[in-house]
Parts: sequence; C-alpha cells; structure tokens
Amino acid sequence: MPNTTKYSVETIPGGYPRDRIFNPKSVAVMGVTPTPGTVPYDIFYNILASGYKGVLYPVAPGKRSISAVPAYRYLTDIEDDIDLVVIVFPANVVARALEQCGEKGVKGVIIISAGFREVGPEGEKREEEIKEICAKYDISLVGPNCLGVINTDPKIMLNASFARKMPAEGRIAFLSQSGALCTAVLDYARSRNIGFSKFVSFGNKAGVTEMGLLDYLHQDEQTDVVLLYLEELRDGRALIETARRVTRGDNPKPILAIKSGRTPQGADAASSHTGSLAGEDAICEAVFSEAGIIRTNTIEELFDTAIMLTSQPMPKGDRLAIVTNAGGPGVMATDAAVDVGLTIARFQPETTKKLKASLPAAANMKNPVDVIGDARSDRYEAAVGAVLEDPNVDQALVILTPQSMTDIEQIAHGIVKVRKGTDKPMACSFIGATDVAVGVDILQAAHIPHYIMPEWACGAMADVQRIRRWRELPEEADYQPPQADQKAVAAIINPAPAGYLSEDRALAVLEAYGFPVPAHKLCCDADEAVEFAERNGYPAVLRVVSPQIVHKFDVKGVALDLADADAVRSAYNNMVSHIGEAMPEAEIKGVLVRGMIPGGREVILGAKHDAAFGPTLMFGLGGLFVEIFKDVTFALAPITPAAASRMVRQIKAFKLLEGARGTGQADIAGVEDYLLRLGRLVVDFERIVELDINPLIVGPAGEGSNVADVRIRLSE
Repeated sequence: MPNTTKYSVETIPGGYPRDRIFNPKSVAVMGVTPTPGTVPYDIFYNILASGYKGVLYPVAPGKRSISAVPAYRYLTDIEDDIDLVVIVFPANVVARALEQCGEKGVKGVIIISAGFREVGPEGEKREEEIKEICAKYDISLVGPNCLGVINTDPKIMLNASFARKMPAEGRIAFLSQSGALCTAVLDYARSRNIGFSKFVSFGNKAGVTEMGLLDYLHQDEQTDVVLLYLEELRDGRALIETARRVTRGDNPKPILAIKSGRTPQGADAASSHTGSLAGEDAICEAVFSEAGIIRTNTIEELFDTAIMLTSQPMPKGDRLAIVTNAGGPGVMATDAAVDVGLTIARFQPETTKKLKASLPAAANMKNPVDVIGDARSDRYEAAVGAVLEDPNVDQALVILTPQSMTDIEQIAHGIVKVRKGTDKPMACSFIGATDVAVGVDILQAAHIPHYIMPEWACGAMADVQRIRRWRELPEEADYQPPQADQKAVAAIINPAPAGYLSEDRALAVLEAYGFPVPAHKLCCDADEAVEFAERNGYPAVLRVVSPQIVHKFDVKGVALDLADADAVRSAYNNMVSHIGEAMPEAEIKGVLVRGMIPGGREVILGAKHDAAFGPTLMFGLGGLFVEIFKDVTFALAPITPAAASRMVRQIKAFKLLEGARGTGQADIAGVEDYLLRLGRLVVDFERIVELDINPLIVGPAGEGSNVADVRIRLSE
C-alpha cells in the first residue's frame, strides 16, 4: 500500500513548505541512470558527493544500485517517508512519476526535466497536467526545466542540481529563471571567492515562483541579500508587492535584480504616447525602484553590489573619502563618485592636521588624499585611519597602484587592521592583476570588498546608498482617495465599443473624476459653433471629433485662436470640407468648441494597462517634447501622495515646474492631485487600456491647470 501520510508542513505566506525543499531529511531521485556525465546520474551523484546530511534514495527501474546505493523500482517501494523528490525522467513520463509522489505523500518536488511550456503547445499541455497533479496532492513544485536547488547550510549540504561543484557557504541567495546562466554564475562566483546561502533555478515557474522564494528567503537566517535573474514577468504587480515586504519593514533585505529583454517589442505599433513609451522595460525600471529593488545591467554589477552589502555595514550617509597613491586614479574615482551621486567629503580641520603630521609635504591633504607613489604601509594606515575617524566621512575607498617600492602585502594587512577599528564601510581597488594578487587575497580573506577598477566600487557604493535612502523613506499614512463620480463614467464606458472614446466623451470621463476640463460643446453645424463661442468667449478653438481621426493636427482637424464669429464659421466650414475630401471614409460626429487655454508649462499624464504590471501611470514633459526627449517616469496605480510627489520630481524637466530662472513656480500641488485621480480612474475601470492627457497646461501656483487634449482607448 502506498504511504499517503499528510505532513504538518511549516509554511510561509502562500503555503511554501520551507523544510521540504531546502531542508529535507530525505531525498529521492527518480529516473537515475548509472552513466556518469548524464543529467540523471550527475544529479544523484552531486547530492551524494556534496555531503548531504539526510538519507538519499535512487529510484532507477531495472537497476540494483547506483554508485553503490541500493536502487528502487518505484518511489512507492521505499518504506520510509520522503520529504523531497527530484524528477529527472523524460518529460513524457514525468506526470506518472508525479502521481507516485502524490500517492507517497511527498510535499516537495523538483522537476529537472525539460520538454514543457518552453517547447510549444504539446509541452504546454504536459505542464498544465503536472500543475493539476500538484494542486490535487498539495505538492510544492520547483521547475520544470530547471537546474535544481542548492543549500550550503552545513547542517544540510544539499546540492540537488547538475551544477559541477558545490558552491562555498555565504550570505547571498541567488534565484534564476535560467538554468544555463546558473552554471556560469557559479563558476564566476568561485573565481571571486563568493559564497551562497541558497541557489535556486526555478525554470518554468509551474509551481513555486520568485514571489514564494522571496518570501521564504526574507525569513531565512542564512541569507542577507537576494539576487534575482528574470527573463519574463507574468505577474509584475505581485513581484513588486512581495519585494516591498522584503526590502522594508521588519528584517529588511536588499534585492538586486537583472531583468533581461531591455528592448521592448511592439511599442512602435502603439497609438498613444503612453503606449509607445511605456514598454515593459521602461515600467520595470521605474517600479523596481519604487519597490526597493536595485536593478543592474550585468552579472558583474550584481555581485559588485552584493559583496559590498554582505561584507560591510550600512553607511550613515553618502560622503566618501578616497585615499590613493596615484593622482590619476584618484581623480578618475572622484569623477566616477560624483557621476553616480556620491558626495566627496570635506575634511574637518583636525583631519587635515593628522594628515599633515603623517604624510610628506608633497602629499595632497584634501579629498582625494594622495599619499604619493612611494607610500608604504605606515603611510596608508595613517591616511586611511585619519579619514575614517572624520565625522564628515561616511565611507572610504582605498586605491593602490603597484610601484617598485610598494609593499603590497603589508599595505593590505594594514588596511585590514584599520578596518577592524571602525564601523564605517570600506572598499579597495588594487589596480592591476599579477602584482597585486597577494594583497587582493588578503583583503578578500578579511571580507573587505575589492574591485579591479575604482569606478566599479563607486557604482556598488551608489547602489548601497539607494538601499539606504529607500529604507529611510517614512511609512506613508493611509489617505482618502479623491472623490469621483463612478456612475457617470460607467454610463459612458460600459456601453462603449472597443477603441477610442470620442473627445467629448473622454472629457466627460475626466470631468467626473475632478480634472480641470475647460467649458466645451460638441457642435454639429457652424451656426451652433458660433452660438457657443459667443456665449463662452473668444478667442475660440475648434477640434474635429471622428472615431477614424486620432491625430487631429495631421488632417487639419484643429483651429486655434479664433477671434470672432466670422473666424469660427469660416474655420468650421473649411475644416469639415477639407477632411471630407482628404478622408471621405471618416465619420465626422461634429466639432468640439472651447475657449483658448492660457499658456503655461505643458506636461503629460498617461496611463496604460500593462500585461505584467496591470494599471500603470506615466508623467513627464508634454506637448511636442514628449516623444523627442522622452522625459517621463512611471508608477503602479493607484499611487499615494508621496508617490505622486516623487513622480513629479523625478523628471529632468522638474526645474521648469519649480520656476527656473525666475519664471515662477507652476501649480505642482495640482499636478500631483491629478496623478492621484488618474490612478484611481484606471484602477476603477479596467477597460481603459491607454490614456493620454497631453498636454495638461499647468498654470502658476494656486491658479490651476487645464486639460488641452485627451485620448482614451478601451478594450473589448
């Protein structure tokens, strides 16, 4: 009879069984073969050779033993309970193996096998089948199509993967969607003496996702920093919400991520400014920042920052002191530090006195401190110790170039000695390779991060500052969302067909949500247009309304600054006549008439329903400049007042709103309020797939703004 015992599993949010995946007392490998150099054999052998502390069972039909370990024909033949099963059978028999796991009462499974969603429709069917089996038996699944799972905890020592070697123990967890990348990362990390706490390749994410793993690692005592490699985002919003829990609040842990696919596909086909600018990568860049995720471009950058975080204390500020024995690298490091947003510290007079007492007269006592090329260990110790004692210094970067008189080994020992006497973070850059190798080994053995080039150290320090500032952001209090007339908008949107709302309907939607929409009227003949213009006042503006015309200026569908009735009548007739000839297929619903809007700063407020992140907002410099400069930022909707404030201030053109060169401050508070309203609108109505308010013409502070143009596109 199969063992159907149901375990009492310790879980984290989402029901993730931490003990069954990472800390199993027993592991079975299903599909083992006796041939070294094959994935089925290597998986089993890696667990055996890694020093795994539990009990290991090979399931190998037709084989008596694997590597001298007795083999079983079926999983259900094993009398003992099994915590974790690793399946390496071919894809077409994985479902049957998984059924055996369910019958046995197994709660943790890793499917190494490929041949699922990644190979097409037939593979998708197989993947759906294994998901159904996991749901039926309450099995937590890692994979399929993955490298496996590694736990370096000395109490476990589990290498349930086909990585060539067990990595060293460390405080970094690495999560990857790509198994092939994992093997390269492990080899790279070994060359830099980098260790790991956990190492997970989660493959197709048919079961456990990056969110479940992040929640688990948040509570993992062996992990200080989480590194994440992603190729696709199926639920970006869930990732961001999970990341916010991990990176802030109690027991915060940094998340560093690489998201591949920086070149968006299909953006050129979008009709709106927001649609063309808001590719997944652009949104990803902004919302990762809003979740405290540090995004890097390369594996090297990823580990540069991770090493700094796991080996050094968090700095109290961004003020950097640089000590060097060569002027050129010191200047380069200074430029790099300033470029990434670090502050070059100004020393207190007492520090300058200490430096003068310890360094030759030719040395530079200012920051960067140049101890001169003939400096030996005593000079380095004195200079580094002095700057780290300065209250104006938060962290230090020590640079060395190998001269004939440079005692590299002793200098390294001296830096280690100084580091033990301070609670401030430090990094080193011994520039070179062969000559400095001994010194680098000494630094790394003492957990002082080393970088081949000083600018790499500055980049890592800048990432740490981003994490520090993120943690210091105040918790945002609950707030009451802006009031809105949802019924009025529902009456417009619910019966509307897919496509663009007419301009008068789009303006009515904005009015219901409290946007500053000028008085207007949709007119069906020239007399009606003149009548409204007379009542509303001059100068007047005419704008054609047609479902076939999105870009009105391109077809002469806009007339501006009309001074009197004759001008309105003439413009109306000319517009209708011209469009009728140029676009006979266009159905003209009428012409929208309103007054000219006073001048001001032009900004764009946009929204898009993103496939990965859901409702997202965009803000930036508007009008003609939006596509030229692309000076925009993004956030997930809905947003808080603090997030609205950050969005407005993140664009490069914010100085124009502040009142550059005496132009006077614009109505920034009003813009922030409209972003809040827009966030609520697109969350309330999921059919809005793209929305542009471009431009919103922003008046002086306290005088409000006006919507000059709007487009709203609806889904089916």
